[in-house]
Amino acid sequence: MDMGLSRQTALVTGSTKGIGKAIAVELAREGAHVLINGRNGEEAERTVNEIKTMFPDTSPQNAAADLADIRQREALFEKYPHVDILVNNMGIYEIMSYEDVDDAIWEKYFRTNVLAANGLSKFYLPGMLGKGCGRILFIASEEAVMPSGQMPQYAVTKSMLLSLSRSLSKLTAGTEVTVNTIMPGPTLSENVRQIIESIYPNEEMTFAEKEKQFMAANLPQSEIRRLIRPGEIGRLAAFVCSPYASAFKGSPIRMDGGMVPTIF
Repeated sequence: MDMGLSRQTALVTGSTKGIGKAIAVELAREGAHVLINGRNGEEAERTVNEIKTMFPDTSPQNAAADLADIRQREALFEKYPHVDILVNNMGIYEIMSYEDVDDAIWEKYFRTNVLAANGLSKFYLPGMLGKGCGRILFIASEEAVMPSGQMPQYAVTKSMLLSLSRSLSKLTAGTEVTVNTIMPGPTLSENVRQIIESIYPNEEMTFAEKEKQFMAANLPQSEIRRLIRPGEIGRLAAFVCSPYASAFKGSPIRMDGGMVPTIF
């Protein structure tokens, strides 16, 4: 299915690995010119080359920057003043007890997970509204609506993205600009794979067996009983960024593998 994204310019934050990279790959598969972002310039360039090799008709670019830093964000704006699609994927997370989350950690998470995404949206949204079309997509988490209590500093910021997305969507009324949020459940990122391998170092076990044990012990509420693959989220994101998803406005879209037990 042609998603109608050919020649669109898409900035995907935090796209050198994990969900962000998967989204960038799927957008490039649809013919979009992706701007690859990460704090490490070499990793960003490596991802650019990978995508260029896979999809030679596209023009991926290196957009390396620490987007939590206002000056680096502004430098990015000067280099890439216009985008058709903005995917706010960048974020940090860590299992922490509430007692250990001090003000400095709260500020770090707010600056990285919320203010960076807000700053990008505030810069690029007016241009989209001026053209009457465009896409802004936030990547949140099931923690936004079902906090586990294991990452309070993370869950709060992801809840804030849902509210921000809905507020910004109000500004797009009467246009083909959309602002939406995807809430993935537990996903098999590179970091998660390493964690599972460290928990189950038995070399005779296949990774599928390790994953099954991990899910049963730690995430029994999952209905798919496996971790979501980044590519699955990437394909959903490509659809939400396409013209076919124009009726999604301010929507929190769940892809949690059945983790959230409620209707709403």
